[in-house]
Amino acid sequence: MTEGIDHTLRDRWTPSGEATALPGHATRWLRARTGLDPADTPAAPASVLAVADSALSEPARAALAEVVGEPNVSTDRQARLGRAGGLSYLDLLRRRSGAELAVPDAVVLPNSPAEVQGVLEVCVEHDLAVVPFGGGTSVVGGVTALRGDKRAAVALDLAHLDQLVSVDPVSRIAVLQAGVRAPEAERLLAAHGFTLGHFPQSFERATIGGFAATRSAGQASSGYGRFEDMVEGIRMATPSGEWRLGAAPASAAGPDLRQLVVGSEGAFGVITEVTVRVRPVPTARRYEGFVLDGWERGVAAVRAMAQYRGLADVTRLSDVDETEVSLALSGGLRTAALRAYLRARRVRRPCLLILGWEVEDGRELAWKRMASLRVLREFDPVTLGRTAGESWRHKRFAGPRQRDALLDIGVCVETLETATHWSQIAALWSSVRGALVGSLTTENRCPVVMCHISHAYETGASLYFTAIVPRDPVDPVGQWQQAKAAACNAIAAHNTAWGGPTGTITHHHAVGTDHRPWLEGEIGAVGAEVLAAVKERLDPTGILNPGKLVPGCDQNGGRANST
Repeated sequence: MTEGIDHTLRDRWTPSGEATALPGHATRWLRARTGLDPADTPAAPASVLAVADSALSEPARAALAEVVGEPNVSTDRQARLGRAGGLSYLDLLRRRSGAELAVPDAVVLPNSPAEVQGVLEVCVEHDLAVVPFGGGTSVVGGVTALRGDKRAAVALDLAHLDQLVSVDPVSRIAVLQAGVRAPEAERLLAAHGFTLGHFPQSFERATIGGFAATRSAGQASSGYGRFEDMVEGIRMATPSGEWRLGAAPASAAGPDLRQLVVGSEGAFGVITEVTVRVRPVPTARRYEGFVLDGWERGVAAVRAMAQYRGLADVTRLSDVDETEVSLALSGGLRTAALRAYLRARRVRRPCLLILGWEVEDGRELAWKRMASLRVLREFDPVTLGRTAGESWRHKRFAGPRQRDALLDIGVCVETLETATHWSQIAALWSSVRGALVGSLTTENRCPVVMCHISHAYETGASLYFTAIVPRDPVDPVGQWQQAKAAACNAIAAHNTAWGGPTGTITHHHAVGTDHRPWLEGEIGAVGAEVLAAVKERLDPTGILNPGKLVPGCDQNGGRANST
């Protein structure tokens, strides 16, 4: 079990002392492509960050300590700063610049599901907001320490709930506590010959409970499924009592109430254990790279693979801009040779496609690969081979580290995602991309807006956008807030134009605070009322994660602790 309270200030993804600077050719490309004037913009020291005194009363602190033990309740400044928000661009920017932060009044680390339930009971009694905190990787304000109308806010850190509770090898299910981080979950399961197979880009930090609470989707979702597909059962603490869900692999006993919990973002309760479907550790894997000429052809190829059962476990298509950025940041003789090769093959608008298969044996690998390539050949791909595929696999979690390096030289870099049906992919891609480019373009700044498909289904696919632009020196926070609002409004306008919700406000990043203003437009007024009714039943005094998920709740509160 993890001991003590972590006091690390999270102002970057990369651990302190392990930062990697951008190579010179990448910086030169950014200067030429975006107008960037590289400048050293290091993070502000923690000592300059504004942190108000804790508002937690002594009786409340004592009651919490009675439940979890004195060492597991802290009002220490550094411990509180370490839970001040997630890891979005704006979260990191605020912590780097010394801007005003929403800082919890205390950090509480329960040691068991029973202690989580006890903490909630104390927080109801003392009218304290509770913000569940796992890996803290939210990029949509999901763990921002808002207190709403409560006296103080407590960050409920689940780091001590880090056990593999049980494994049923016959049924291929396992029970994991919510605070188990993804790499540790893989290590624990591998000892029994199994894998969860869930590898989102947040893999290195994220937790099992966080995956469930946000409806996470891993990079191998075409093979293993989204996280909600893996969930067999849930144990959750709520102010109204403990709730256990999932009694059988399938049931017709009314609506599947697990789906109220998976994706509930800590607004209905605190997930403490998750029963998940597991699979044998793959013994055969193969990753390959291909290039298709043009985004439209690439999308058509992925759609065909999805609809003719040819998707690889990992199926990832980059548009022209993302492919350009990938090549530009790689640089070197090998990249120059690749560009020449593609020109010789008359590829004018290269789009990179990565396919990866992870299976139990070589025969299955051959069969699945053949199914994918049989469909893909109809679209005249240029084969790059295993070197390109393996290069992507080894760098699959490098995005956050690249973001650190870009932040260090004055770049605004952030992501957003959506999903829609195949018939509307082109229109939604164009609308969102246009909104981002239009919002971020100025006389001196030219943004790069890139996109990829990493999750494909028979009926549609995700669109994952990344924007890179020189940071506005006057209003860097407003720069991205305006761009994000423009993109969200573009999704809403797209839905209106098509006569209903056909593009989602979020495919796998969840709702948090960032997407909540647009949620009712997607789920309708009745849907918003249903969510509010569920929250009222499970959390009648409104202590759980104020300002998140549920439209219309906490409108009289939602203020940061530091205000």
